[in-house]
Amino acid sequence: MSEIAPRLAAAYYSARIGAFLDSDPDAIYGALSRHHAHTQELAQKIAWLEQIKILQRGLVSVRQGWIAFEFAIPRMGKRADAVILLDGVIYVIEFKVRADVFTAAAIEQVTDYSLDLKNFHAASHDRIIVPVVISTEAEAKPVQLSLWPDDVAEPVLSNGEDLGSMLLAVAHRFQGQPALAPEDWMASGYKPTPTIIEAAQALYRSHRVEDITRSDAGAKNLSVTNARLTAIIEDAKENQRKVICFVTGVPGAGKTLAGLNLVTDRAQAHEDEHAVFLSGNGPLVDVLREALARDESKRRSIKIGEARRKVKSFIQNIHHFRDANLRSDDAPSEHLAVFDEAQRAWNQRKIAQFMREKHGIADFAQSEPEFLVSVMNRHADWCAIVCLIGGGQEINDGEAGLSEWFIALSKHYPDWKIFTSDQLAHPDYTWGYDLAGMMAPLDHRAEQDLHLSVAVRSFRAEQLSQFINEVISGDAAKASQTYQVIRGRYLIVLTRDLSSARAWLRSRARGSERYGLVASSGASRLKPDGININQDIDAPNWFLNNRDDVRSSFYLEDPATEFDIQGLELDWIAMCWDADFRRSDGRWSCHDFQGAKWRNVNDDKRRIYLANAYRVLLTRARQGMAIYVPRGDAADHTRPPAFYDGIADFLATCGIPQMESNVTIPGVFRPTDLT
Repeated sequence: MSEIAPRLAAAYYSARIGAFLDSDPDAIYGALSRHHAHTQELAQKIAWLEQIKILQRGLVSVRQGWIAFEFAIPRMGKRADAVILLDGVIYVIEFKVRADVFTAAAIEQVTDYSLDLKNFHAASHDRIIVPVVISTEAEAKPVQLSLWPDDVAEPVLSNGEDLGSMLLAVAHRFQGQPALAPEDWMASGYKPTPTIIEAAQALYRSHRVEDITRSDAGAKNLSVTNARLTAIIEDAKENQRKVICFVTGVPGAGKTLAGLNLVTDRAQAHEDEHAVFLSGNGPLVDVLREALARDESKRRSIKIGEARRKVKSFIQNIHHFRDANLRSDDAPSEHLAVFDEAQRAWNQRKIAQFMREKHGIADFAQSEPEFLVSVMNRHADWCAIVCLIGGGQEINDGEAGLSEWFIALSKHYPDWKIFTSDQLAHPDYTWGYDLAGMMAPLDHRAEQDLHLSVAVRSFRAEQLSQFINEVISGDAAKASQTYQVIRGRYLIVLTRDLSSARAWLRSRARGSERYGLVASSGASRLKPDGININQDIDAPNWFLNNRDDVRSSFYLEDPATEFDIQGLELDWIAMCWDADFRRSDGRWSCHDFQGAKWRNVNDDKRRIYLANAYRVLLTRARQGMAIYVPRGDAADHTRPPAFYDGIADFLATCGIPQMESNVTIPGVFRPTDLT
């Protein structure tokens, strides 16, 4: 990886428009090039000089505004070509020099930049934002300005010739907007919440976590956790100790991001440690690897195969790491291993079955936690393990929980120093085991800084996980109260019509915002609706491919299950709810479809897994979701309406508004023509 990048400057060049118009283009170009971190390319120089020329010509009648070139959009790790502040309105400009068409990619990009400012830049929250694409060789288009209710306009398409008149027309239409002080606007807090894919790409490019994540007092600052983990690792390294840390967090709090950040920091500053991020979540590993490889291939113009080989050592499947160390008794090259969702490591029964069936090992007697600690313990000097722990996320048989880690440490590795979150005694983490008793004889310390307490995945509603927990626990009264808190910022609608759910998703998403269908792996009787949960998705294609690819989530054909989507997220989802988790006698009841009928699930652990599956699915959307509950079919004994009506009625009692089919969908932002 490259050297650690400097902190992002807000802009390469900024000035009052009057000063910009009076400046020599070469002097402006010089200011731009001095900030550019990479070798200057001729194409970039030509593009900048052309942009300067167009803007100096187009802004001659609007000297009172302010302009910035290469304005940072940290969450995306990119920069907008230009930003103009004029009469209280913000214009975000994307140039396509010498282009004769307005490409969908350019329109999507400038929309993303504008939405990013609206959502994450404090001084832009309450402002009108107008995205503008300038393709310099395109035919002029009539300016028709349409605003969405969040005051972000549909992109204006221009060839640059009408730029001045367009700005003046918009200023006239929205006259009276509160003034914007450029210096204050530039210095305003930027509080982004990247997707895990965006975050991984930015960190791999050597951006700091402080540049790409929110840092407001209302969210747990990831840098605090990172700093504490770094201090623990440095102490272990200096004093030749072996340490293990358990980091907890609520769903969506950024545990995976914290782990990726730690690994990238250590890899950049201490290459000899061979820090590695390990996960047993196969789809997460596949998606992150492919996202990094595609980004690396595009940025560095290398073949995709070479890029894939490069990122393979950075993010590994924990089971592959385990199997590789079965073949040797040597210490691994990695001194630091970060285990994501460590509570999901396999118990002894599960791993013994796997070893017997896949490797022909008949007497494997260790749990996966015990074996993984034993591998790292091979180091003669020091090592560190960081376990990232999610509560209420266990969704599969054979997952060990935290007890196996502490059993292994107390029986075989009492000399290891243990650091845990101070929340480890919470029932979500203990699974009924006395973890405190297990840790009592060990060298153990509990710390507040190792818990991430605020969900940041859904940047529109930090209380979403609380609401979902109340729904899953069956507490409609509390859920209804919590929903009143989040409803103005995070959209949830209930529908009994799948086509309406699909239409709602398509109408909500702008720019590159991603949407898709999700459903429980036990949702077997959604098949009459064309939703086949037994049809496996290809996770990298589903999560990463574009709208025109039938394999992508955008096509709204193939649903992702809890196994596909855990640890990942979309902007908008349609949650497809089947009768495997339904209401009966005033409570949730769990069912499994076998053969030709539903059977009750009576095993307590399997009931927990099913409830957690729905918990995972219902917390996957960053901005909002439609919940689709079928109407059922009185002629089909596997889908009687009563199964589904109870679900819908309960969700309505929780406060979720219902939209009817074949009517105007409530909550949709419909553009208003302001020509």
